[in-house]
Amino acid sequence: MSDLPPPATPPPGQPGPYGSDPDQTGPQPGRPGEPITPPAHGGPGAQPGWPPPGTPATPPGWDPTGAGTPGVTPGWDPTGAGTPGATPGWGPTGPGAPSASPGWDPAGAGAQGATPGWDPNASGWGQPGTPPGWGYPPAGHPAAPTPAGYPPAAGPYPGQTWYGGPVAGWYPPGIDPNDPLVTPPGVGLGGWWQRCLGAVRRGWRVLLPLLLLTQVLPGVVFSVISLGVDPTARWDVSTAQDPSRLPDTFVGDMTVLLLVSLAGSVLIGLVQCLGWAAGTWVIARQAAGEAVDLPGALRYGVRRMFGLWGWTLLAGLTIAVGVCFCILPGIYVAFALSLFGPVYLFERENPLGRAWGMFHKRFAMVLGRVALVAAVLLVLSLVVGGLQGAAVVPFGVDPLGSAGTAIGVIVVLAITGVLTLPVQFLQLVGLVVTYAEQRALEGPVNSARLAAELG
Repeated sequence: MSDLPPPATPPPGQPGPYGSDPDQTGPQPGRPGEPITPPAHGGPGAQPGWPPPGTPATPPGWDPTGAGTPGVTPGWDPTGAGTPGATPGWGPTGPGAPSASPGWDPAGAGAQGATPGWDPNASGWGQPGTPPGWGYPPAGHPAAPTPAGYPPAAGPYPGQTWYGGPVAGWYPPGIDPNDPLVTPPGVGLGGWWQRCLGAVRRGWRVLLPLLLLTQVLPGVVFSVISLGVDPTARWDVSTAQDPSRLPDTFVGDMTVLLLVSLAGSVLIGLVQCLGWAAGTWVIARQAAGEAVDLPGALRYGVRRMFGLWGWTLLAGLTIAVGVCFCILPGIYVAFALSLFGPVYLFERENPLGRAWGMFHKRFAMVLGRVALVAAVLLVLSLVVGGLQGAAVVPFGVDPLGSAGTAIGVIVVLAITGVLTLPVQFLQLVGLVVTYAEQRALEGPVNSARLAAELG
């Protein structure tokens, strides 16, 4: 008896090492002490693409030897021990799978007559004869899911086309990254700030006189009236005579002061709402490329000012209730309702609820934008207020007592009022651009659509 192992293929007419049953494949992988030997290629019982047990269904063209037989599509080798020159790669894992790393041939390089496995330039998920999921998908299609036990593909082999994920700069359908008003998703604070500055550059010729008429002038008038009814001068004279008792006119003076303040706030608020509505109309229409002028803006503002004024009063009352409980809840409510004005002008439906929902749906983003606007407003307001107070002091406690001091104090109030224009610009533009950005995150929108929604 020879010590050499029996040949892989028995002589014709003789049974194989595992009997004459063609379906018998011999020892199964996973049995200890038994070698893993596939049936001989081309011999009795041989099956093209013999898979190890426990692996998925065999795809057409799978060759366990990696040698590539004429008429057989070369594929990958589950044992990783194919013919010389076979490319090692990956293969199935699991119970009973060979320990060696399987391999596959991406170029279909085998024997003569072998058919390539797939063509990366062809449309569809594969070529005829290739089962779905065994080739790279074309551009624009999602990648096929990776079966359990298979490592994900990390990239193509040399010379193959790589179909990666979305490229940088991709935006959802219906979003124009060059829109002058709508900040596309993912751009960040830089894109938001650029659109704020762009709105000011485009519209300052109309916005400047508009804000002077509807914001600065009413503020100056209210300041002059407040100085006229200020009882401080009379109270100083009375308390100088008897510091222990209140002035005789204290109740009447306080009543007049409160009524004037309340009426002035309501009327000035109405005029300011006209200006906010008109300014929003200018910003949106200019971004859409439409012509704007001051009379047209004022006409639109008159149409919308009463509705916006009503919602402003309701929002102010809500904020005041929050302040009564504590300062912080009032500040929180003020931030949460900051977008109610643009919501009313563009949608005219449930402004407070929509503003509240926008704020909490993307809390960090909206809070950051509104907080930036509020911080700049606070700083500029403190600076202008300090300058105004210092400029009025030289005119005494009764600056309207004479014509000279009255003219002087009115001029000072007018100058300091003009200094508040940057505050007005930033508040108007910042809130409108923030609202447009939130709309883009909810669905496709552009400047033309927003301008049309204004009505």
